[in-house]
Amino acid sequence: MKHERETMPFPRHMLYAIVLLLSTFPALQAGTHPVNITEEIPWVDVVIEGKKIRIERIQDTDHKLTNNYTKTSRPTPPFDIQPFRPIPGIRTVTELDLLDFLQKDVAKNRGLLIDARLPKWYAHGTIPGALNIPFSILKGGAQNPYIPKIFTLFGAKKSGDKWNFARAEKLLIFDNGPWCQQAVVAMKALLRQGYPKSKILYYRGGMQFWQIVGLTTITPKEQL
Repeated sequence: MKHERETMPFPRHMLYAIVLLLSTFPALQAGTHPVNITEEIPWVDVVIEGKKIRIERIQDTDHKLTNNYTKTSRPTPPFDIQPFRPIPGIRTVTELDLLDFLQKDVAKNRGLLIDARLPKWYAHGTIPGALNIPFSILKGGAQNPYIPKIFTLFGAKKSGDKWNFARAEKLLIFDNGPWCQQAVVAMKALLRQGYPKSKILYYRGGMQFWQIVGLTTITPKEQL
C-alpha cells in the first residue's frame, strides 16, 4: 500500500466546543420516525461551535447506498480484512459505543474521535465531531516533526525526552471499514511513540458500517 505523506490538516480542529445532547424521548407516534437508533433512542443531537447536528438513521426504508461503500471486493494487499481485535489490549467498539463516547468523553473534553483516513477521503464525509489525523502523518518514529504537535493536541506533556500521557485524552480511531488498515497503522504508530493502549479504542466498522446502518455523515465544512 502506498502511504501518502500529508501535511497537518488542521492545527487544532477540536478547539470547537462539542456538546452532545442525548435526551430521553417520550414514545413517538407510530410512523413519525420509523427508523430509530435503538428502541429508546431515535436520534442524538451534537452541538459543534454552536451549530446543532442531528445524528440519526436515514428514514427512507427503501434507501440504498450509491457511493464507494457499495463495493464488496478490493485487491489484497492492501485491502485485507482486519481482525476483530487487531491489537491485543485495544478494545474494538460498535456504533452505539461510539455515540456513548461522544456523550461521555468528547462532550466533556476527555476524548477525541479520530478519523485516520487520508484527507481526500475525509473531505467526502465523516462522522460528526471527528478530527482528521491521517495515519500517514503518524509514521516515522521519534524524528517525525508532526508528533510533538499531535501529542500536544491530544493533551500529552513532554517530560525530558519522553512523553507523559497521564492527562492525555482517550482516542477513538476509525477508518473506511473492516477492509481498511489505515486505523490499525495509526494505532500501531501511536503505540510505538508510547501512547497507552488503555487510552485507545478502535471502531472497526468505520465509515462503511456507519453508512450501512444509515447514520448521519457530515463534510468538514459543515462542522466548522
